[in-house]
Amino acid sequence: MSKLEELINELCPDGVEYKALEEVCSDFIVPMRDRPKVFDGNIPWCRIEDKEGQFFNKSLIGLGVSEKTVKQMNLKIYPIGTVICSCSASLGAYAINTQPLVTNQTFIGIVCGERLYNKYLLYYMETQTLKLVSLSNSGTIPYVSRKKFEELTIPLPPLPVQREIVRILDNFTELTAELTAELTAELTARKKQYEYYRDLLLTFDDDRPVKWMAIEDVFDIRNGYTPSKNEPLFWENGKIPWFRMEDIRENGRILSDSIQHITPQAVKGKLFPAYSIILATSATIGEHALLLIDALANQRFTFFNRKTKYIDKLDMKYFYYYCFILDEWCKNNTTLGNFLSVDISKLKRFKFPLPSLKEQERIVAILDRFDALCNDLTSGLPAEIEARRKQYEYYRDKLLTFKEAKA
Repeated sequence: MSKLEELINELCPDGVEYKALEEVCSDFIVPMRDRPKVFDGNIPWCRIEDKEGQFFNKSLIGLGVSEKTVKQMNLKIYPIGTVICSCSASLGAYAINTQPLVTNQTFIGIVCGERLYNKYLLYYMETQTLKLVSLSNSGTIPYVSRKKFEELTIPLPPLPVQREIVRILDNFTELTAELTAELTAELTARKKQYEYYRDLLLTFDDDRPVKWMAIEDVFDIRNGYTPSKNEPLFWENGKIPWFRMEDIRENGRILSDSIQHITPQAVKGKLFPAYSIILATSATIGEHALLLIDALANQRFTFFNRKTKYIDKLDMKYFYYYCFILDEWCKNNTTLGNFLSVDISKLKRFKFPLPSLKEQERIVAILDRFDALCNDLTSGLPAEIEARRKQYEYYRDKLLTFKEAKA
């Protein structure tokens, strides 16, 4: 029998009381509704950005108000150990303060009474996020009133039981954080290894002689464009892929379809053929992708399509990998105008190495294997973290579920 089971059998064998928070908490501190006009003191003024894990970290807090401002704005200072709960916008964020502070309108402070351990309350509040959402107003920005918090009920086992539950959940949280850090470090190491070998394979010197070609000699270059949004005929029931930066962010750098589509009426001239490269030359400069289908893209992208005489001389997957080097070059070769963009005249003259097709294929085969490994880790990491999160939530909810004692 575990220590927790022993404590429950000894201290609350017939169940526990369920109490409204207003019965077991000594104070509810509502947040300031307005941002201070001046930050003139050393009482920290905290925002969601200052929350780190389960605590407000002193090292992250940079803004402070004076006691004079606190009095003028009729504020209460949250005492150390207050359970600070999101009551607006970021519902589901909870933390405990390790120093006296005030907060913006995002949070409400709950000061525990003698029968309630603050860390136990924090863990319990994590289970109440969906309920808080249901209790919030129906405005543009959700908000849960002080009264709603006061009316929330909580199982109230004896303090030794609360502390043992917190000890178990703290250990579980720490183990989950350690695993996440280890998995993230492994992914970072593999990405760095991949980038090292990619750059090594794509670097040519006297030991690896190669022909250098200007981009304008090898590629037909065209800009993307956005069909008029005011013309429904261009967009309704469209089947032609039309790419934006969101496609790369959501689906990676090798794309076989787009999020948005256009109709044939929206096309000016010809589509960009399959196995073209799109490269962002304005806005988010230095992002690229390989398109596996005939398509168009918006004006942020420049298209690179092989000229006919280079179709049998250039593997576009090889150039796709070389574009990681070209990406960095683009970021360092921009023009100053109304908005930042790549110097296209320089870009056309940019020279890249063109080894034999056999050597290109060898490089691609090696980098494909590295890329697959990194992708496996990248997709596996969130899945593993999500599995650990669900496991944590299962045991947390189980630990915080009690039989209610009969009155």
